[in-house]
Amino acid sequence: MLSSIRGAWRLPELRKKILFTLFIIVVFRVLSHVPIPGVDLVSLRALLESNGFLGLLNLFSGGGLSNFSVVTLGLNPYINASIIMQLLTMVFPSLEELSKEGEAGREQINQYTRFLTVPLAFIQSYSVYFLLKSQGIMGSLKVLEIVTMVLTMTAGTLLLMWIGELITEYGVGQGISMLIFVGIVSSLPTSFTQTYSTVTSQGITNILIFLGIAILVIAGVVVINEGTRNVPIEYARRVKGAYQSGTNYLPLKVNQAGVIPIIFAVSLVLLPSVIGRYFQNVSNPIVQKAALFLSSNFSTASFWYNVTYFVLVVGFTYFYTAVQFNPEKIAEDIKKGGGFIPGVRPGKPTAEYLNKVITRITLAGALFLGAIAVLPSVVQNFTNVTTLTVGGTGLLIVVSVVLETLRQIESMMETRNYESFLE
Repeated sequence: MLSSIRGAWRLPELRKKILFTLFIIVVFRVLSHVPIPGVDLVSLRALLESNGFLGLLNLFSGGGLSNFSVVTLGLNPYINASIIMQLLTMVFPSLEELSKEGEAGREQINQYTRFLTVPLAFIQSYSVYFLLKSQGIMGSLKVLEIVTMVLTMTAGTLLLMWIGELITEYGVGQGISMLIFVGIVSSLPTSFTQTYSTVTSQGITNILIFLGIAILVIAGVVVINEGTRNVPIEYARRVKGAYQSGTNYLPLKVNQAGVIPIIFAVSLVLLPSVIGRYFQNVSNPIVQKAALFLSSNFSTASFWYNVTYFVLVVGFTYFYTAVQFNPEKIAEDIKKGGGFIPGVRPGKPTAEYLNKVITRITLAGALFLGAIAVLPSVVQNFTNVTTLTVGGTGLLIVVSVVLETLRQIESMMETRNYESFLE
């Protein structure tokens, strides 16, 4: 890892990308400490420490919620908009065709996602105000003050969305994942400190359990992210009037989707609890009962939360793999290049074979990611370490983003070295 970073630093183009990314990260951290007035921060932070659900929201906003900053919402509205657009792509044929039109089509869908982010940010901004008001952390505000607060938080989300795209285009790594990664890393020291204090007071057994879980999460994510299935591909090439076969390999990753399924799953699994807390103080007894059911059964340590979280991680892993991996196109490219998979006919049979292989290896990756995602919450029920859920989820995303970013840096270095060789 260090050798890759040192090698990238020696190349002027990559050094500029790294410095630009670091600059954007500094801007993000500054924004997370620019507060919106009118909130009792001491009471808010006490609420976050005692509430695992709000702790997760604070984790993904990079501490923006604990400071009640202009980026309190983080990138949650944008992530939710991305989920909605990808689901709509499967429902509406026109959007599906648009997604297959290459870079221009994807850019148009991204534009629709940006537009959808705005109303979602408005709704979530007002929900945050209503939630804090119901907890007595914020008093009643005038209409103009509420509108100003909602507009400020919405603008903060749009600003993060923009600088995330800047990182993707001009920096290193995938911008949205990088900002979430930075937010988690900034919160992990506090999370680990609280966890260590808790397990220390409970004895050496819980300390060993905590360390074991952390090591398993890190090792497991590395194995799944780096695991590949090599599919042999033979090419017949002409050599002095005869044909000579050569074998290459098509590497199929066990986890094609990367960290995106975890981010999407966390965003959705928190929604029932948000809805429940929003409506639990209404006067209608039926609505109030339903809201109490949602808020109690979808807390971060509940059975239904973990089941839903697991299913969403598995489902999004398959969904995002289907979006990224196109067996028909790969089979067509292999056929055009004069290649074939031994024992499989070119064309449609090759596409079916690749689809079968990717489905099988994705099952292993999806189940493993789902198990790691809920494992800290399960352990929490046995150890009573309430901060472990945050730490486990954070580690899962941090390790994945680090591996993906390092892989991108190495790819850039190989491309640059190849261009230098041609020159």
